[in-house]
Amino acid sequence: MRIRRNLAATVGGWSARHRWWALLIWVGFVAAATFAGSVVETGEMRGYEGSNGDSRVAEEILDGAKYKDVASEIVFVQSDTLVVDDPEFRAAVEAVTAAVNGTGQVEHVRTPYDAEPSPVSGDKRTTLVQFDMKGAGESADERVQPVLDAVAGVAKAHPGLRIEQAGGASADKLIGEAIEQDFVRAEQLSLPITIGILLAAFGALLAALIPVALAMTAIFSATGLLALTSQLLHVDSATTNVMLLIGLAVGVDYSLFYIMREREERAKGRDKRRAIEIAAATSGRAVLVSGITVIVAMAGMFLTGNGVFMGFAEGTILVVLTAVVGSLTVLPALLSLIGDKIDARVVHGTVRVATRGRVTWRRILGVRGGESRFWHAVLRPVLKHPVIAVVVSSGLLIALAIPALGLKPGPTTIDDLQGDYAIADTFKSIDKAFPGGNEPAVVVVKAADVTSPEMTAKIEDFKREAFATGEANEPFSVSINPDKTVARIDIAIKGTGTDEVSEQAIHTLRDKVIPATLPGAHVTGSTAGSMDFNDQMVKTLPLVFGFVLLLAFLLLLMSFRSLVVAIKAILLNLLSVAAAYGVLVLIFQDGYGESLLGFESTGTITDWLPLFLFVILFGLSMDYHVFILSRIREAYDKGMRTEDAVTHGITSTAGVVTSAALIMVAVFAVFSTLSLLSFMQMGVGLAVAILLDATIVRAVLLPATMKLLGDWNWYLPRWLNWLPELSHGDDDDQIAPARKEPALV
Repeated sequence: MRIRRNLAATVGGWSARHRWWALLIWVGFVAAATFAGSVVETGEMRGYEGSNGDSRVAEEILDGAKYKDVASEIVFVQSDTLVVDDPEFRAAVEAVTAAVNGTGQVEHVRTPYDAEPSPVSGDKRTTLVQFDMKGAGESADERVQPVLDAVAGVAKAHPGLRIEQAGGASADKLIGEAIEQDFVRAEQLSLPITIGILLAAFGALLAALIPVALAMTAIFSATGLLALTSQLLHVDSATTNVMLLIGLAVGVDYSLFYIMREREERAKGRDKRRAIEIAAATSGRAVLVSGITVIVAMAGMFLTGNGVFMGFAEGTILVVLTAVVGSLTVLPALLSLIGDKIDARVVHGTVRVATRGRVTWRRILGVRGGESRFWHAVLRPVLKHPVIAVVVSSGLLIALAIPALGLKPGPTTIDDLQGDYAIADTFKSIDKAFPGGNEPAVVVVKAADVTSPEMTAKIEDFKREAFATGEANEPFSVSINPDKTVARIDIAIKGTGTDEVSEQAIHTLRDKVIPATLPGAHVTGSTAGSMDFNDQMVKTLPLVFGFVLLLAFLLLLMSFRSLVVAIKAILLNLLSVAAAYGVLVLIFQDGYGESLLGFESTGTITDWLPLFLFVILFGLSMDYHVFILSRIREAYDKGMRTEDAVTHGITSTAGVVTSAALIMVAVFAVFSTLSLLSFMQMGVGLAVAILLDATIVRAVLLPATMKLLGDWNWYLPRWLNWLPELSHGDDDDQIAPARKEPALV
């Protein structure tokens, strides 16, 4: 039976034969995409595009109401002994007013002593000085520093009172800059760590730099393409950060798979062209299948109906797609051009020379003849006692997954910011003195004239009825848009903003107060938005999970022509993802490891994270699964028994899988050092899942289950024999005669 050359082999062979054309086309593509991205500004989401349900309707009305773009600021003034009527307290407030007015950057200053007073706490020891920044709100952070300095001067002159500034502009200035520095630091750390691991894996400078260079060009070009596609589907500002995270991980891994196999074939004595052909037919095919699986998983986010997730899907699909295309085209061209120079030793050679040949890098890694002695030692008891291995390994993963049953999603709040940020403490103090004031419910009313006596009376009725419930309180404010068709009502609600008390307050407003006073009004705000988001996730999660699992199953079924392999891959991936969820709950929800990682638990997991982790991890974990299974199937097709094929497949891929896993874990772990708790959770979740997946799942659970199943691993019902038989990269022109596979139907 003739081998059916797969697409990866065909493309790789063409690129190797026409290396200069392949390189020229890739460079031209990267340059064109990057240039397009620099000319066309990335289309960022409007505020309402990241919301769902009633909140989205409300925010869309506000977006079209043409409110003046204003950045509001607050100065928090508090005393342990004085009240607002005391002369010293009043002098401090007036000093704040004079200082901020003196900067020439503010307007509409309100104090507790004005005709329309600013809020005062119940014990009269705390008040707010409220004002707006002049000019456009979106650029107010560039002009707020003189105001911050003025307030700091007043605070220094009145040491007996607590005087601190907070607000949108000051938060963007103080927090935004710190977070931006965090991301820059994470990006700067990721590259040298990745190069260091690649140097350790290859011991050759070129072999270490090429995967990183290819991954970065894929990221650059995908970012440029995103600028074009985002004109149709806007994206969240964090999308490019996610693209960097995923692009660097998969881009390097794909190159690693490819280069390792090419070098292995050269070590066997293959000529350069034949080694590249085999690498293309084997590792190239694994890259193609893995990449398609990742893309399918990412595409599941489109089904959420949430703009943030849809933007993440858009960006990650683009970066994975470009990484796959680059690996299949430009990589074989580079290998053809560079030849054996890619194996020029730097690290390994230094070790060998320093020890006068007594120690070689292969001995340090426990690898001889392309197979790992360490993993041979691990596999021996696993394959000898497969039942025990399955029970112990699956039992461990299930134990780790059990805490996930108590996972509590929560919205992103000021508590998400970890570290020494004084302004965060100020926001928390404001919320303590004026519950709900930081995150009020926002009621949006649309009418022909919201200032008419009838509408004014209805708004007053709304205020009275809302306060009468005991679930809402001051501060209460109403702002009217320029054409008087929209009224925005900010009303503080009881609770923390994330608890059941706050959620009940939203339900009361929506179900009782608004129908009786302002029928047709809509409610948004932090609490309402989180509730609507969670409702949307409950509706769409089954659809997303079903879509990802079904398409991944079909892809694996077609790739390996095995019903058992496809089902088992799905189950193993779900188990590793569930274990990662459990670890997240233990660390970030229950607080185990707070001191080690340097964070303070909020008692919840960021609400967008579980779904995001599922699609990312399900896609990425397929990298190793497809790569290992391809090698096992390749050996099996050559005539090896299943047990021998499993041993050969895992030990021969141990080096590349270990290196690839280390790179992913290291890159993801860097993101766990950021100041935002949500990104810390994402980094730890991804790192833990990849670590579990590359060790317990792939090195213990996978081989043990394959040993137990034997030839049944390759079971395919007769009615599915129409599926195409794809080459798994045999070295010869002929493959071994097809085995008689077990049949149940």
